[in-house]
Amino acid sequence: MLFNHGEIVMRILSKRQVKELVLYSPQHIARLEKAGRFPKRVPLGPNRVGWVESEVLEWLEERLKRR
Repeated sequence: MLFNHGEIVMRILSKRQVKELVLYSPQHIARLEKAGRFPKRVPLGPNRVGWVESEVLEWLEERLKRR
C-alpha cells in the first residue's frame, strides 16, 4: 500500500513482507514489538495490520551498524 501525503510517499508493509524482509517469524516479530524492540504495527482494519516501511528499514539499518 502506498499513501501520498503531499510529497511524502509512505509505504505500508504486510505481515508477509515484514517477515521476508527481517527473516523472523511472525511470533518473534510480535515478541520484539511487545518488548519495544521493533517498530509498532499500524491497525488498518478489524483483521489487518501493517508496518511503516521506513521504520522497519531504519530498524534494519541500526542492526547493520552494530555488526
